[in-house]
Amino acid sequence: MNFELLFADQPERKVRYTLTGAKGGFARTLLAQTRLMPRLIPAALCDLDVPGLRALCEELGYPASQLRECLSAADIAALPADAIALVADAGLLREVAYDILVEATGNPKVGFRAACEAIEAGRHVAMVSKEVDTVAGVTMSRLAAAKGVVYTTADGDQPANLIGWVSWARTLGLEIVAAGKSGEYDLVFDPRSGQVRQLDETRDIPEMAELLTLGDDIPATLAARRAALKGWKTSATADYCEMAVVASNTGLVADVEAMHYPVARTAELADIYALREDGGIVHKPGVIDVFNVLRLPDEASFGGGVFVIVRTGDGPTWQLLAQKGHVVSRNGRYACMYLPYHFMGVETPITLLNAVLHGRASGSDRPAQHAILAGRAIETIPAGTVLRMGGHHHDVTGVAPVLLAREQAPAGVAPLYLAAHATTARAIRAGELITLDDIAGDDPALRAAWLAGLQD
Repeated sequence: MNFELLFADQPERKVRYTLTGAKGGFARTLLAQTRLMPRLIPAALCDLDVPGLRALCEELGYPASQLRECLSAADIAALPADAIALVADAGLLREVAYDILVEATGNPKVGFRAACEAIEAGRHVAMVSKEVDTVAGVTMSRLAAAKGVVYTTADGDQPANLIGWVSWARTLGLEIVAAGKSGEYDLVFDPRSGQVRQLDETRDIPEMAELLTLGDDIPATLAARRAALKGWKTSATADYCEMAVVASNTGLVADVEAMHYPVARTAELADIYALREDGGIVHKPGVIDVFNVLRLPDEASFGGGVFVIVRTGDGPTWQLLAQKGHVVSRNGRYACMYLPYHFMGVETPITLLNAVLHGRASGSDRPAQHAILAGRAIETIPAGTVLRMGGHHHDVTGVAPVLLAREQAPAGVAPLYLAAHATTARAIRAGELITLDDIAGDDPALRAAWLAGLQD
């Protein structure tokens, strides 16, 4: 696709956006990219830390005179035409003239309210907060359709990138056996030292040298690699959250509730994600999953990118493609097609332009609740406990994320990010799923949106 031609029909049209969670990491990447695109204008930026937000914008090169802190509707009304409003109160965004909201707070309650207000006012919404989307995305998409605006995932985030990649494969008539992404942080094994490094943590695991090659018994090799990590946690709640969004937009669901999370090298993916009868780990076609990248120091990263595993069909075609370096399984029946990147806000302007100029979503325009991101208690949680959410991956204390196919989920199971910050109404035993009846004090509007999204 030629992206210059895609938006050539409205060359003079400028797109104005507002951004919540504007001091976060994603927000920085979008604001930096905006500086390179004259047709994209940040009309208002919202964050609780307005001084820190101002410092960020000035660091990125936005003129200090253009950045105006606003405390009221009157302040916004008095702004010069080229000003960028800086606000701590998301409610003030309703006073701003803009085309599309980019919601990036990661806060289910706040993000849901901000998105609903934008949609009710006839503005498009690009939802970066997967936490919000997993609870209320289906309902907000329906509300947006009724209002004649777009509700969409955002390019640059793995859900939108994977949804696009799945749609590309389906358009080509390819049968998808599995689809997914890599975890955020690679496991880098150095054969010289026998050490494995992930970010700034390094461990001595010399036995990994004997496990670099995928053996004939694929599940056994994967189990041995996992055992060698000796309990090193390599999964993240954020991964489950992202795959729940993909499930809603594609209909693909997890093969097992904890996902497989194989420790894998990129060249092995077509073999690993084959069906079990062909030696792989997948029980049935049409699943989503996450893998942990295992690589050597001089090998390229998967970059948190996305993949699809497809059946190959014509043997000679895929033999030719394998000769060109593409990843084809050893038995020739499966191929891995992948994009080794997700560039966060660097890519998001494509979504913003597409929504505003063409009225198109980067995700599905009709998501459905095919899967439920739920939570299992890791340990017994006493009644009256606040289920606090926090950390980089927005974990919920004492709760493990699970991704359940809707038809297999018990009635009344609670979505994880509705339970976040709620209070337990009873003691929840270790291993139990958290249900709607188990929580109190959650946001009533968010609960109503969840229940509405379950109605087909």
